[in-house]
Amino acid sequence: MFFRCLRLVGFVSLAYLAIAPLANAQFNSAPTAGAPAPNGAGGFIRDSRKHPHEPSRDNAFSMTINKYGIAATLQTLASQASASILAKGGNAVDAAIAANAALGVIEPMMNGIGGDLFAIIWDPKQKKTYAINASGWSPKNETIDAMKAKGITTMNGDGIYAITVPGAVAGWEALHKRFGKLPLSVDLAPAIALAENGFPVTETDSANWDQYGMPYKDRPAFTSVFLPSGTYPKIGQMFRNPDIANSLRMIGQKGADAFYRGPIADAIVKVSEENNGFMTKSDLADYKPEWIEPVSTTYHGWRVYETPPNTQGIAALSMLNVMERYPLREWGHDSAKTLHIEMEAKALAYADMLHYVGDPNVEDIPTQKLISKELAKERAAGITDKANCAVLPSDRKEQLDKLQSDTTYLATVDRDGMVVSLIQSNAGNFGSGFVPEHTGFVLQNRGSGFYMQPGQPNSLAGHKRPLHTIIPAMMQKDGVTIGFGIMSGFNQAQAHAQFVANVVDFDMNIQAAMDAARFNKGNSGCSVNIEDGYPKEVLEKLALQGHQINLVPRYSMVMGRGNVAMHDDTLGVNFGASDPRADGQAIPEQPPY
Repeated sequence: MFFRCLRLVGFVSLAYLAIAPLANAQFNSAPTAGAPAPNGAGGFIRDSRKHPHEPSRDNAFSMTINKYGIAATLQTLASQASASILAKGGNAVDAAIAANAALGVIEPMMNGIGGDLFAIIWDPKQKKTYAINASGWSPKNETIDAMKAKGITTMNGDGIYAITVPGAVAGWEALHKRFGKLPLSVDLAPAIALAENGFPVTETDSANWDQYGMPYKDRPAFTSVFLPSGTYPKIGQMFRNPDIANSLRMIGQKGADAFYRGPIADAIVKVSEENNGFMTKSDLADYKPEWIEPVSTTYHGWRVYETPPNTQGIAALSMLNVMERYPLREWGHDSAKTLHIEMEAKALAYADMLHYVGDPNVEDIPTQKLISKELAKERAAGITDKANCAVLPSDRKEQLDKLQSDTTYLATVDRDGMVVSLIQSNAGNFGSGFVPEHTGFVLQNRGSGFYMQPGQPNSLAGHKRPLHTIIPAMMQKDGVTIGFGIMSGFNQAQAHAQFVANVVDFDMNIQAAMDAARFNKGNSGCSVNIEDGYPKEVLEKLALQGHQINLVPRYSMVMGRGNVAMHDDTLGVNFGASDPRADGQAIPEQPPY
């Protein structure tokens, strides 16, 4: 057993720093425990902040621990739905499909069957890691020249041309055919029940509904489904979506054909045609997801897996290769040296990723070179004690700014030790805002990330998959398998690298590693968002090095939201964690009684 994963080791936070006014008090001078204070001695302060027989509470929650399965999602009801499938005899893949479907109902702004999907799966029976790319392609006739013929030179994030073929349902079917134990209709049943019977809207989702749903209030098809009362649902208000229940029921009965060749496909093509788009029935019918080999690197003895291009996964591995060359463990988590190296590693890794990554079925991408230790050595040699403020070419910045972070991530583990790391997204907030008639979901706007200039790896072309920000991840060592992910646009790869360092370098358990303060560095300049939680002197040192720091609230959604599922072969036990920045929990499968 890799014991360090399980230790409750925390980090310095503002909660700790808030006791600074007590610094002049006389600590450790209290009478022996149980002995009365001498007459006239007055009061005293006993420092019991670190009790030898209590676990650290520097992390927001304890891990969920179970002999049976665990489902960790961003919404408690979705975790519960997923755990119920585990209790019915489903495995981690069944549970992941159930969770994803439920999240599409509960968080329609974040994900749904109108979006794309990626997953990494650890199969303990085969002792093998699998990955699937279920990201959709652009319409065949949607090219730069065809767009220019319509007078369009920039890609509008909420326009009809940003819509690409949704890949999620095809991904579900491929996952289910290869690994599923229960009928697909059973996996989708909890989501259908939530949609038909309704659910109370959470704090985070109510705020997101207001911010991202209300801009579409003038679109009748959108309003009829997502703003039926004319405004967004308030906290605790019940919300129902019978249309998505019907769509999920058809998929459960007929599989992916119901989506790509049946009435749902007809509705997608209809909304495209009505808005002068390019989508055709053959664009949908011809689409297939791909089983792919995950890419990986080692980090201080751990094997870390990401999805290859067309995703940004290689950036996380490139970051780790650079970070590994420095004594981060010696420096500590709350160290200006550590943060500076992580930020500089991010800048270098993303510069390469953004320069090279596109659809590998169309573009030649030097993936293995980009994640090599040799390249990391060259890159690290150029790091100085000053922030690198090199700016990306201006012809890319417009598209980078448009790529949004409307995504959900989930992790599941079953009693046999199968682990699923799955991410699914509408791309932008409520995607394109276009709702196919009587389907109950929005179409994604992933095509908004295409470059409208030719000659770039991510330039628009027909039947091409755009650069994807969404990435699931996994790490393994000595019989411990950890499925993890942190959603939020281009934050994801850098957040993954920080999570891995928290576990490996700083001995945090999976919940503490998810709770820990983190940064989110932009793709140009030296601007960086840093969560409130680092010592003031650390931030001052970083500013002197040239980092332009924007201090954001603790547990800010700017830092993304994540989940973790872990299996330990030695113990034969599972562990789960969920990000306090979201409304979710890691919920255990109910043991048989």
